[in-house]
Parts: sequence; structure tokens; C-alpha cells
Amino acid sequence: MVRLGFIVEGATEKIILEQSDFFDYLQTSGIDYVPEVIDAHGNGNLLPHNIQPLSDVLTNKGATHVVILTDLDKDQCITKTKTRIAALPNHSVVVSEKVIESWFLSDTDAMRAFLKDPAYNHNTPETLADPFGEIKAIRMAKNGLGVSGKVILANTMVKSCGFSIQKAAQHPKCNSAKYFLKKIEEISKNP
Repeated sequence: MVRLGFIVEGATEKIILEQSDFFDYLQTSGIDYVPEVIDAHGNGNLLPHNIQPLSDVLTNKGATHVVILTDLDKDQCITKTKTRIAALPNHSVVVSEKVIESWFLSDTDAMRAFLKDPAYNHNTPETLADPFGEIKAIRMAKNGLGVSGKVILANTMVKSCGFSIQKAAQHPKCNSAKYFLKKIEEISKNP
């Protein structure tokens, strides 16, 4: 029986996994998991010598497989990011294209609620170099309000706007969210 544990790059990813409907999705899909997400506090901490102690926390709580969720950030390609992390045999690394905030832009319903704009739509969310900056600029232009930080944005999107990874994955141009869910399903079915 596979029991998943999750290590994430930072606070935004932790909020997305722990406070959205993600754990409900796992339960509904019959996927067993450790209900605590470990925050590595930055992609610089997602290195082999740092991952082992984080992984041990999850293993001690019953995880048999660890999924690491990180951003592409300034790395040139997903393969380089995965090579840098050098995942252990019972680990899988999922890299969001650019940065995780592009997933917010991909959940059209949540963004419409956040912007109070029923016409909002973004055709290519994962092509942006700075999705957080884009979100701030759109909100300022539409409502005269900004957003002061990524953690505040994540909390607002999840708690007030109903952000869902599953909805982001339905966007035709949010391949990394699709891949994240697909990888989790694959691991749970083929340990």
C-alpha cells in the first residue's frame, strides 16, 4: 500500500496542498497520504543533504513515497531542476513551470472571485516569467488594490476564492498542474 508524503519548496505550496481541497481530492481518489506537508523553506534547501531529514519526518509518519513539489524558478529546464535535487529512489519530483503562482492564474473561477471580474480569463498562464507580478498588476488595474505578498495571495486564493489544483489542471495551458495530479495517481497505482 502506497502512502504519500509531500515536501514543498515554500509556504505558498504548503498552503496550496494543506488548505485547499487537495486532501479531499486524495481521499476521494482513494489515495493514502500523510496529512502534513513539509516546507523546505526555499528551493536552495531542496538538495540531497537537506531532503533526507525532511523525508525522514514523513517516513516516520508512515509515508512510503515522497512527492517533492518545486518551481522551475531560474533553472533553464525541468531536467536540470530534478538533477539538482537528486531525488531518492522512493521520491518523485514535480516541477511547476516557472513558478507556482501560475496555477492561480489557471484556476479561472478562483481568479474571477479574486478580481471580482466574471470575464477574467488567461490563455497562457505558464508562459509568464512573473505570475505574481501579473496578478498584482491585474488586480491593481481592475480594483485599485494590490496584494502585498505571495503568502497573503495564497491564503486569499485558497480560503476566500476557492482555489483548487484540480481546476487549475483543467486549464488547457497549465501542464504542470495536470502532471502533478497525473504523477500522484500513477504513484498510488504503481508503487
